[in-house]
Amino acid sequence: MFGKTTSTKPADVEKKWLLIDGKGLVVGRLASIVAMRLRGKHKASFTPHVDDGDNVIVVNAEKVVFTGRKRDQKVYHHYTGFIGGIKERSAKSILEGRYPERIVEKAVERMLPRGPLGRKQLGNLRVYKGPDHPHAAQNPVALDVASLNPKNRRSV
Repeated sequence: MFGKTTSTKPADVEKKWLLIDGKGLVVGRLASIVAMRLRGKHKASFTPHVDDGDNVIVVNAEKVVFTGRKRDQKVYHHYTGFIGGIKERSAKSILEGRYPERIVEKAVERMLPRGPLGRKQLGNLRVYKGPDHPHAAQNPVALDVASLNPKNRRSV
C-alpha cells in the first residue's frame, strides 16, 4: 500500500555528466537549473545530506545575458580584508574582463547551501568561457536549457 522511504548512500549514487551551452541564456535562470542539478533535486532518490547531484559543464559563459538593465546596473561587491576595503564591479566589467565565467560561478554558488556539502557540490561544476572543454572523455549529455522555458533564452 505505501512505498518505503529510502535514504541514498554515497556508494549508491550514480553521477551523470551534463553539458549546457550558456549562449543567450539568462544568468539567474541558468544558475537555478544548474544548482538544482548539482544538488540532485531533480532525482527521485534525492537525499539532503548526500552529494547525489550530477556533474555539470557550462560552456560559452561569456555569452550569458542579463534581463533589463542589469548588465550595466548590477554591482558585485568583494571585501579585500583591509579597513574600508569593499570593492565593487559592474556585471558588464566582469563579463568583458578576463574571467567572465565568474558571473555564472558566483550565481550558482549563492544558490547552493553553505557548508561542507555545498562546497563539495560546487566542485562538480565546471564553467568555461569559450565553446571548448576538456571533458570529452566523460561523454557529457547536452541539456538544452533554452527549450525548457521560453523565458530562459533572451535574444541579444
